[in-house]
Amino acid sequence: MQSNEQIQPIHPAGEEEINLRDQLESYLIHWKWFVLGVVLCVAAAFLYLRYATPQYSVSATIMIKDDKSGGMSSEMSAFEDMGLLFGNATNSVDNEIEVLKSRTLMENVIRQRNLNISYFTKGRIKTSEVYGNSPVKINFSVADSVLYKMDTTFTVHIKSDTRFALLDSEGENKGEYAFGENVASAMGNITVIPHFEEKDVAGRSVVMVIRPLDKVTLNYQDRLQVSLVNKNTSVIQLSLNDPVKEKAEDILDGLIRQYNEDVVADKNLVSKNTADFIDERLKVIERQLGDVEEDAESFKQSNKLTDITSEAEIALGSASDYEKRAVEAETKLQLTNYLIDYLNRNNDNSSLIPANIGPDDGNTGPLIMEYNGLVQERNRLLKSSTENHPTIINLDGQITELRQTIRETLGNLKSSQTISLNELKRQEKLLSSKISAVPEQERVFRGIQRQQQIKETLYLYLLQKKEETAISLAVTAPNAKIIDAAYGPEDPVSPKKKIVLLGSFVLGLLIPFGVIYLKDLLDTKVQGRKDIEGKLTVPFLGDIPKSQSNEEIISMDSRSSAAEAFRILRTNLDFMLANVEGDKAKKIFVTSTVAGEGKTFVSINLAGTLALSGKKVLIVGMDIRNPKLTEYVEFPHSRGLTNYLTNGETDVEGMIFKFDKEGFDHLDILTSGAIPPNPAELLMSGKVGNLFADLEDKYDYIVVDTAPVSLVTDTLLISKYADVFVYVCRAGYLDKRLLAIPENLYKEKRLPNMAMLVNDSDSKKGYGYGYGYGYGQETKPWWKRIMKKYKG
Repeated sequence: MQSNEQIQPIHPAGEEEINLRDQLESYLIHWKWFVLGVVLCVAAAFLYLRYATPQYSVSATIMIKDDKSGGMSSEMSAFEDMGLLFGNATNSVDNEIEVLKSRTLMENVIRQRNLNISYFTKGRIKTSEVYGNSPVKINFSVADSVLYKMDTTFTVHIKSDTRFALLDSEGENKGEYAFGENVASAMGNITVIPHFEEKDVAGRSVVMVIRPLDKVTLNYQDRLQVSLVNKNTSVIQLSLNDPVKEKAEDILDGLIRQYNEDVVADKNLVSKNTADFIDERLKVIERQLGDVEEDAESFKQSNKLTDITSEAEIALGSASDYEKRAVEAETKLQLTNYLIDYLNRNNDNSSLIPANIGPDDGNTGPLIMEYNGLVQERNRLLKSSTENHPTIINLDGQITELRQTIRETLGNLKSSQTISLNELKRQEKLLSSKISAVPEQERVFRGIQRQQQIKETLYLYLLQKKEETAISLAVTAPNAKIIDAAYGPEDPVSPKKKIVLLGSFVLGLLIPFGVIYLKDLLDTKVQGRKDIEGKLTVPFLGDIPKSQSNEEIISMDSRSSAAEAFRILRTNLDFMLANVEGDKAKKIFVTSTVAGEGKTFVSINLAGTLALSGKKVLIVGMDIRNPKLTEYVEFPHSRGLTNYLTNGETDVEGMIFKFDKEGFDHLDILTSGAIPPNPAELLMSGKVGNLFADLEDKYDYIVVDTAPVSLVTDTLLISKYADVFVYVCRAGYLDKRLLAIPENLYKEKRLPNMAMLVNDSDSKKGYGYGYGYGYGQETKPWWKRIMKKYKG
């Protein structure tokens, strides 16, 4: 604005760079709000981090042993010769994941550790859970089944080392008691046991929260994450987030331990059933063997027999082989009968078949192993599902079909064994005919001895199997191998300090940015020269900033930014009036779009500034509809322009008076006078031209305060008398859409030598450029000084 170029229309060249700078300045001018926003948000973040309940992530890793790939067989290889590797069905990792996530497993862990009961200590601001080191413990006399359904809260307020006060969930004091005393309450009798070692505990409060077991179970079950580490492995990772890291570690370790115990129990079920069956048969065989031995003893005593004759030995030698085979055949037949009888007595899908005492025909043993594996898998899946589950139904069908196959196989085996035994007995009878000379007593005794050998062989066989089953019970390995026990890092997973602080910092910037952006977005008012320059073709004359003082009329010694702006305006007007020929007064008309934009303020101060330069100036109030000069100047009389135009008076000088203020000796004022009923007709009269003709020889400048152009036609009627039009646009007041009015007036040349002046702009918001030099100077903001330094 210091040269003639500043009053020329600004063309779009370089507009993008200027707009970017303006956008940046429009935000940087509010840097205090950004700093305040960041400080408040970061402070709030610190408070949040200080008092928020942290969440710790605890994880554990286990490997599910796959029997098919050698997980169990490798550990049992030392007992292969005993036939212990039976009934090991291949584990499905997906099934094991579902078992680990089951409600039953989680409920058992919560029951074991009483996790439905939580202890909290009250702080000054927040209440924190204590796990494992509560100052007090409470014992309940009610049954666990009742305790697991409770949902209540109460507080133990420690009065001293020996006494405490009990408060209910509403905070009502129920009484003061001694530690260890049996206290009657709505929950039954309770006993509070102290567990503090420090001396200064008086005044502390411990809040005890009891929640229903099913709700606690569902809560932890929902938060438990069980997933495969890799699809190509059987390694499973368990993870749990909880405010108390130690509690989460105990829960995961407890889950793994309980899972292994259940698996071991399932695997031992076959061996346990086999052991029970062997014990039952041993009792029967032992009784039968005793009876046979008593029969042999009685027979020898009654017949006084001591030894077998040598002739009988020779005769019977050839029959010994058949006898041995007959004994073996009858033993196998009895074992087959035992298994058939067991199948008939245990006909449900949950019963296991004794595995390692069956016949060695090569078919029955594998069928029994497969049958027991299916039953074991069915029983384990029933813990986390119902009998109507498709998998259970499918297994029931397989078990029923396989049991029928085993029954048919045993029936066929029994038939073949019976045929074989009958054939052996027939051969034995043939040999018996050859030893007819042997005494009848010897023949009878051999029958007794044969029975004795059968029972003794069966007894020894069952004893051996009993030991093998006991060994299998002792060496059963768990299904899950712990790779990494439950562990959680010391740093919580939430809230994350760095992310919260960074987010608060960004939020502190975004909030004022958003407010400013919305304010600017919803702002439809002209705010300064940036809304004029480059957007309108009307020349930009300058801007008048907000006055930092309360003065309405600028004095001679004023050094305010507004005073400097008017001095610059005076200089710019001289450039615009340089082409006006002659020595007559230069007529400066001041108008605006609507009322209230400060055209009267600009008129009187522009006239005063011109007068302070030693020029003779007259200000004329030609806004005869709504005169405003009376608000700035006290008039000695009420006569004015309208009196001159209506009463036929020709002496206008009698209506002009001097501006009574120090330093303004060269400033005269012609007021508008009384408000007429026909202002437009008065301004169309020829006396207006005569008025300017009479006055332009007596003054250097005539400043005319006219009416707003968008409301009335008065200004357009007298525009032909103007040498220059100062079109006032008030910042923060005029709607941007109304800028089309001065633009059209300029393009249509209806206001001669027209230029825009922004009034009431805020230089602190980047809409002005500051005024003054040396003294009374308005210092530019720091970011402008930096930008100027790097730009230039």
